[in-house]
Amino acid sequence: MIETKGLNGAQAFLKVLGAMGVERIFASPGSEWAPVWEALAEPNANNIPLYMSTRHEETAIGMASGYAKATGKLPAVMIHTTVGALHGAMAMRGALHEEVPMVIFAGESIGFGEDEGPDPGGQWGAHLADMGGPARMVEKNVKWSFGVNTKSILPTTVQRACSLALAGPQGPTFVSLPMEHLFEEMTRDVASGLSNAPLSTADPSGVAELADLLVNAKKPVIVAEDVGRSVKASEHLTAIAELLGCPVSESRATGSINISRTHPLHAGFNPASAVKGADVIFLASSITPWHPQTITPSVDATVAVLDDNPHKVILPFLGVQADLILTGNVETSLLALLNKIKQRANEDKSRSVKIAEIKEINDKRRQNWKEEAEALSAKKPMDTKWVAYKLGQVMPDDAMIVEELITHRLAAHQYLDKLKLGSWFSGAQGGLGTGLSTALGVKAANPDRPVICLIGDGSFNYDPVPAVYGAVQEHNLPFLTIILNNHGYLSQKTGVPKYFPKGDAVQTNNFSGLHIGPAPDYWKIVEAFGGYGEKVEDPGDVGAAIKRGLDVVNKGQAAILDVRLKPVADQLDRSDK
Repeated sequence: MIETKGLNGAQAFLKVLGAMGVERIFASPGSEWAPVWEALAEPNANNIPLYMSTRHEETAIGMASGYAKATGKLPAVMIHTTVGALHGAMAMRGALHEEVPMVIFAGESIGFGEDEGPDPGGQWGAHLADMGGPARMVEKNVKWSFGVNTKSILPTTVQRACSLALAGPQGPTFVSLPMEHLFEEMTRDVASGLSNAPLSTADPSGVAELADLLVNAKKPVIVAEDVGRSVKASEHLTAIAELLGCPVSESRATGSINISRTHPLHAGFNPASAVKGADVIFLASSITPWHPQTITPSVDATVAVLDDNPHKVILPFLGVQADLILTGNVETSLLALLNKIKQRANEDKSRSVKIAEIKEINDKRRQNWKEEAEALSAKKPMDTKWVAYKLGQVMPDDAMIVEELITHRLAAHQYLDKLKLGSWFSGAQGGLGTGLSTALGVKAANPDRPVICLIGDGSFNYDPVPAVYGAVQEHNLPFLTIILNNHGYLSQKTGVPKYFPKGDAVQTNNFSGLHIGPAPDYWKIVEAFGGYGEKVEDPGDVGAAIKRGLDVVNKGQAAILDVRLKPVADQLDRSDK
């Protein structure tokens, strides 16, 4: 039992979060949270989360996302009523689609100063309140949303929100807490036994069926995108591939390292190509690996799917072939599958031959990438591939990468191949604006490891930059930002030649919405927060500049490298094809 009877709402709020294993609160709140700030200041407050101010709601939620991905722990977020919820809604949507657990709290008022007790202020009736409150406003962007409507259920609702965030499929939950209830005395304790249970493993008979399919297949292929959210799951997947002599393809959109990129069985980042000729395709936490979805690249192949949430109810369309669907926690289900395959797989001398053949293909592919990059070593303006290649050469072995990239993502995957499992994190899920904040959260989870955020200049313009570097300075969480600056939005240019190859835009080189110019000196921004900035224009300076940036970060300063690439105005094709 969590003893909350007799506490005020703010004290109960913090106590329940601590009891539910929440260690951090990432916050960008408004004045309605005064009771919580008072409770945080109490000298006898024990076993409550660490409160971290972040100065912007999107930063708070993005930071919570990075922290959750890097630790597997449940973070809490405090934001400012409906207006703050709107600031954070895009980041909430990203967490929902990525199934990142967090519990988000917004303040509100329900009495507008008409009740006895502390007066929340006239601003609530005039400017801050909306019909239905913040819980209604964000309900489509979270897994579960509720506005507390009586003080008696406040502590248990906080507990339930934590449990639901961790229950499969995981995701963000949202609770609005009226300021009036935070002052009031709680009337009940919180019952025990409501904390989150272990996530379910896939059905044993289905796991056995999948094991039979893979063991008996002549040419099985695994496609994985988000297995790497768990290092143990990646290790289980690698062991399965080695037992089968089976290639593992990641996709360009993968948000984690599913198998070491230097592993002999790594099959690159183009699943549609990797699965051609396969008789069994195993989609391990990979729901939309090719496009169009309904055209399976290997005719007559059997397709099996394993995911925590394979049906993805929030998606309006899902058309990928699925002959066997297994629902269950990926880590434990892959372990069960590994054990079943061990029971069924006989010693097969041809397996070592297959592995050697796949290794030869992989080595040749990586050698071609290396040669492509080195051929660009003197090219000015610089190419993304050269920058990614040099980063891969000089970054420390324990580096952690957060990316908010669109056109540059594939190059980053290809050349940062020495990263360890659990060291790659996506900072974008359809929308932009959370890459820097995700990096800040990863750094909060790993203060002793170098964190590098790769971000395009277009993405950088969406992020709450002052809030991020302010939080870096305040909490001493320095990381290196590398801006891949192509002076515009390449995605807004590539579509026009694709659909109108002989149109006026191509003929006149007049592409609307393309340019970000004149190009500002982004690198100077961090200087306002005690950081180090540098503009990099010469390809011969890239490696040394990255080393300087990392050295500065190691000494406790944030750093920005503004790396100037070939402008999008000079490009007709995507740089990462």
